[in-house]
Amino acid sequence: MIAKLERLKHEFETLEKRLADPELLKDQHRYQEVIQRYSDLKGIVGVYLEYAGVLRSLEDAEAFRNDPDLGDAAREEIAALEPRKASLERKLEGLLMPKDPFDDKNVIIEIRAAAGGDEASLFAAEVLSMYLKYAETLGFHTEVLDSHPTAVGGLSRVSFEIRGRGAYSRFKYESGVHRVQRVPRTEAQGRIHTSTITVAVLPEAEDVDVQLSSGDYRVDVFRSSGPGGQSVNTTDSAVRITYKPGTAEEIIVTCQDGKSQIKNKEKALTVLRARLLEREREKAAAEAREARLVQIGSGERSEKIRTYNFPQSRVTDHRIGYSSRNLNEIMLGRLQELTAALSEAEQSRRLDEVTTKLGSEGNPSPQAGGSP
Repeated sequence: MIAKLERLKHEFETLEKRLADPELLKDQHRYQEVIQRYSDLKGIVGVYLEYAGVLRSLEDAEAFRNDPDLGDAAREEIAALEPRKASLERKLEGLLMPKDPFDDKNVIIEIRAAAGGDEASLFAAEVLSMYLKYAETLGFHTEVLDSHPTAVGGLSRVSFEIRGRGAYSRFKYESGVHRVQRVPRTEAQGRIHTSTITVAVLPEAEDVDVQLSSGDYRVDVFRSSGPGGQSVNTTDSAVRITYKPGTAEEIIVTCQDGKSQIKNKEKALTVLRARLLEREREKAAAEAREARLVQIGSGERSEKIRTYNFPQSRVTDHRIGYSSRNLNEIMLGRLQELTAALSEAEQSRRLDEVTTKLGSEGNPSPQAGGSP
């Protein structure tokens, strides 16, 4: 692992020098490539330098372990540094593990009201707002693609796009069933009801990811069913795409929130590609599970992942046992702490799986998982 880290450190220092060269700015494409790689390495190198400093301090302290005058102080320093060394080693192992190939992609999120009727639709609208606010704090761009309002001001379903490097890495843990427990505003007797919504998080697919032929789908146009009075309703601008090639399961995508039929068609095709990519990912994951291989992902979409308990102002993520009493803050889009906890848990799980696999193969060094 040290050899790989030294190579990355050398590459980082080389890139740092290149960025100081004004000639690089003349080639904007290359400049963006260099600055992106520099940014990717910066975090790893920063942790490695801290780790190297801890190793040097440990070496210095070890030299005085048996010194009659400084031995006690040296042993105290060693006792304090060893846990830090172990923590940094694990962090470096995680940073060196291969990234999810979709982490940097834009993302499409689909929210649907499930059990609970009007209350579920109201919560769907609140979760949409939560995600849009979170995306804004991250500097991402958002666009609602298709929405279906309910009479009470909720949403029966909605799909939207989040654009920005790393969008999928921030939102991928949201896939699944979200449960809300609270007293609905229509409840006269003050009883707590439980409702659910489903969230699907799809990495945006490019043409190279999904081969899509125009003969595989049918395009229909219709008038938007959105609120009256908007210009979006004055023409047949809404688009419905039906995908059913051969014996494959039918997929229907609608997009009606844009005013342009052409724009709506483009966005609907974007959603369709994302769904097709997700279908292939799920198929591959199922095959991997059957073959007892390492499963990469954030869990089954059908599982209940999180509960929002309003009477107790508590949010619980059931996958990692995370619990927070800051429900109001989370509903305002402050998901950073929760996302970090989920990311750390996923990293630990993958490290444990790699370590277990290496151990079963007789590899004496669990750190080898970080090597190429």
